[in-house]
Amino acid sequence: MNIFLSIFKLFPPEISHSIALNSLNILYKLKLLPFFTLKLKNLHYETDGLIFKNRLGTAAGLDKNGDFIDCLGELGFGFLEVGTVTPLPQIGNPKPRVFRLLKEQAVINRLGFNNKGIDHLVKNLNNKKYNGVVGVNIGANKESADQKRIDDYLECLRKVAHVADYITINISSPNTPGLRDLHSEENIKKLISSIQTEAKIINFVKPIFLKISPDESFELIKIIAGIIEESSLSGLIVSNTTINRDELKDKKYQLVKGGLSGAPLMNKSTDLLKNIKDLYPDLTLIGAGGVMSKSDYDKKIVSGASLVQIYTGFIVKGPKIVEDILL
Repeated sequence: MNIFLSIFKLFPPEISHSIALNSLNILYKLKLLPFFTLKLKNLHYETDGLIFKNRLGTAAGLDKNGDFIDCLGELGFGFLEVGTVTPLPQIGNPKPRVFRLLKEQAVINRLGFNNKGIDHLVKNLNNKKYNGVVGVNIGANKESADQKRIDDYLECLRKVAHVADYITINISSPNTPGLRDLHSEENIKKLISSIQTEAKIINFVKPIFLKISPDESFELIKIIAGIIEESSLSGLIVSNTTINRDELKDKKYQLVKGGLSGAPLMNKSTDLLKNIKDLYPDLTLIGAGGVMSKSDYDKKIVSGASLVQIYTGFIVKGPKIVEDILL
């Protein structure tokens, strides 16, 4: 796998991502994937009414459209999260929009919710063979604003309700104009109220999480966490990418727009995770951001994460990171 990983990194990031996932899919379909991975025992972790094979999963963005659920499910993850998906297909922001900072084990992306639309994802979920937990991360189309933006979330909720094991409300991507405005107290109350009402109408009783930004003030995050605790939602995913560049050593990327993920995000996202858990111990928290090793994974768990997600770590280190963390 390390040889393949080195070859993939010779290509531009988005092309490399596509080649890597399609290669995994070919190996899966040829039943060759077990020869490249170790068989990991199920560690069985239960939270919010769901049983996970283990506590390590994929973050949204790795498989936006659910095209690779079955092959990713063979790599030892305890759960998968697909998306972010929007009601209508959209191409996302202009290229180039992904930048690898391999020396810093980081990625900057400004993809902009590029995806094939909710109907394509639902079809893939209906056809999957993977029997583990699959969550769906939902968002709003770029052109949607105000009430239409909330309506986008509700449409996605309705359409994935019968195929998702849990749902994540993504209000924290920095690459869709105005999306992070949903963090305001007024807007988050309106959104969460709408989500709860819709969930009740369609009798959706599975877990719902809110994915938050690491860049908001902690005073605002406390308000958001309090609103979630008082709601029927299960908890928070902490956190999305950051627009802050303080942890970057390579100064030539300081002005590159987009969300920064990977090692430079580890401390910021983990500190936020711990601070929220200290104040709201009953909230289920999923730790995301900067996990590049077993040590990082352990820090997320100790800081209050029930589950942990990786994305950039998988991009930088390949499938072996799953074994390194769980063995």
